[in-house]
Amino acid sequence: MNIPSIGIIGGSGLYQIEGFAEVADIVVPTPFGNPSDVIIGGMLHGRSVFFLPRHGRGHRIAPHEINHRANIWALRSLGVRWIIAVTAVGSLQEQYRPRDIVLPDQLFDRMSRREAHTFFGNGIVAHPSFAEPISGGLRAILADACAESGRRFHNGGTYVSMDGPAFSTRAESLVNRQLGFSVIGMTNLPEAKLAREAEIALATLAMITDYDCWKTDEEPVTADAVGAHLHANVETAKTILAKAIPHVPLVSDWPEHRSLDNALVTPRDLWPAESVKNLGVILERFVR
Repeated sequence: MNIPSIGIIGGSGLYQIEGFAEVADIVVPTPFGNPSDVIIGGMLHGRSVFFLPRHGRGHRIAPHEINHRANIWALRSLGVRWIIAVTAVGSLQEQYRPRDIVLPDQLFDRMSRREAHTFFGNGIVAHPSFAEPISGGLRAILADACAESGRRFHNGGTYVSMDGPAFSTRAESLVNRQLGFSVIGMTNLPEAKLAREAEIALATLAMITDYDCWKTDEEPVTADAVGAHLHANVETAKTILAKAIPHVPLVSDWPEHRSLDNALVTPRDLWPAESVKNLGVILERFVR
């Protein structure tokens, strides 16, 4: 039985996961360039899992340098139909404390270079629904795993995605807070958009490291200041992943797995051959 695989995208501090059996390093060339790193594949808690550190092992790739298209294309080519994206974030609200976990249900895009956050164009136009950008089913599995682990978590919230690599100005942080956003980060929005186009269900495990810089009674956020929280969050993430992975379904029959059904606008007979080739793993069921 060809059971679809699970992908894990590791964030700041999460560069490897212990416990893989039948482990292999997999180099995946893509039409969009190289992924962030070699992908680690194997069996984890009885499931086929592929792990990719978005910043590369050793944190060598800045947020604005991440090749999100290559990362998502590579995972999809390996049969991944679910992605758990682990990411470090800053809190924009008092009740979301450092070392808390947020499972966002909404995203807000404040990024540039949006042309690099889609697989489509070059003769094939698609407009997938993105009203609910996070997979509700996968978020529910993560919520159960968080509850079982005993960690403090918040089920729902809005992740606002900004350009890096600099952290927010205080003015930006205050505006984002006043708009009611929950947490802020630099990477999750492109992953979610591309996963939806690739018909992959994605949910986010957002690990809070700081209060951004709106909280004037605390020191402004710096890379050094978040270090201890980051280390603790990595261990928490590993615990939650271990509890969540066995509960991911064995069959890919969620709405996200057919997100292109009503999204493709360009008639099939007008699709350029080169674009079809580049999007092969994504459009495979449409070109058989």
